[in-house]
Amino acid sequence: MDKKSFLQSGHAPTLLAAFLYFDLAFMVWVILGPLGVQIAQDLQLTHAQRGLMVATPVLAGAILRLFMGLLVDHLKPKLTGAIGQVVVMAALFYAWQAGIHSYEQTLVFGLFLGVAGASFAVALPLASRWYPAEHQGKALGIAGAGNSGTALAALLAPSLATAYGWSNVFGIVLVPLAIVFVVYLVLAKDAPECPPPKRLVEYLAVLKDKDAWWFMFFYAVTFGGFVGLASSLTIYFNTQYGLDAKTAGFFTAACVFAGSLVRPIGGGVADRIGGIRSLTVMYALAAIFLGIVSIGLSQAWMALSVFVLAMLALGMGNGAVFQLVPQRFRKEIGVMTGLVGMAGGVGGFWLASSLGYSRQITGSYQAGFLIFAVLAITALAGLTSVKTRWRTTWGAATMTAARI
Repeated sequence: MDKKSFLQSGHAPTLLAAFLYFDLAFMVWVILGPLGVQIAQDLQLTHAQRGLMVATPVLAGAILRLFMGLLVDHLKPKLTGAIGQVVVMAALFYAWQAGIHSYEQTLVFGLFLGVAGASFAVALPLASRWYPAEHQGKALGIAGAGNSGTALAALLAPSLATAYGWSNVFGIVLVPLAIVFVVYLVLAKDAPECPPPKRLVEYLAVLKDKDAWWFMFFYAVTFGGFVGLASSLTIYFNTQYGLDAKTAGFFTAACVFAGSLVRPIGGGVADRIGGIRSLTVMYALAAIFLGIVSIGLSQAWMALSVFVLAMLALGMGNGAVFQLVPQRFRKEIGVMTGLVGMAGGVGGFWLASSLGYSRQITGSYQAGFLIFAVLAITALAGLTSVKTRWRTTWGAATMTAARI
């Protein structure tokens, strides 16, 4: 499982293309979050409307991941990804040229941005099918590190909006999207092991397996926490601590970079010590840090420190979950990526929207963070309940070379 073995076992150009596609897609998926302060001021949105505005692309992306997962197995990953990129670029171009003038229009635009979030169901199978079981954690960790695009959005979008106006940001991001689209068409290649298309009923058959539901729940907590925070923290730092949009964006970028850059590390650690052991530690840490931040720390830098730690735990947890999924559902990886990714998006929608409603109803964000901390504890309890069965059935040494 050394570096040389990893590099020789797969297709590096496709892995790079999957990463770049995923990275830019995630950048635009959450872009309403970093722009949320300026948009909310111009459109005079309430706290609940702000929360729902940034949560809508997350939910749309969650639902569309299922359909993109189905398309991956019918049309193959490369073509599916190309179609998704064209749809997103068209939506951005329209929003740039026509403008967004009401709360309702932000929600409609958010639905189209959900197609970018659905890239998860394409990029991961595109990369996964090239690599053997013992390298799934590293391969999917590298491809999945494309969620660092959420940090790019937080870092750049508020500053660009201040300089050029937030509606023009939609036009600016079209430039890197177009470049990556061309690179993707040149470098990406479908693996020769792509399974033949199945009927819809065959895909949905995996839902009869209780392990599918466990993976969906586990990812709803790790990825849901990550993307929910990525979408909400700019507004949170602005509202809770009075930071201006640019500074709040910088704080958010620090948190998101932490969570996204450790995803490959999380996959690598899971390859080495087993995904179950890695996830156990990550859920415990995430619950602790989310619980701490829920009390409402007095200084912004204190909150930043705890959020970074929480995002580190959630990011490594993301990598660990997808070290396990291909071991259990390798033949169904396309639809499972869609289902598990959908659940992750639903978790993100829950966190992002609940933070807005919590602030509006109670005057505090405490309830939103505290409920998600409880979900992390629940996931830890669920993982403990299934780990023995997993290790002695599909995770047994006679079944796979990977550490479970």
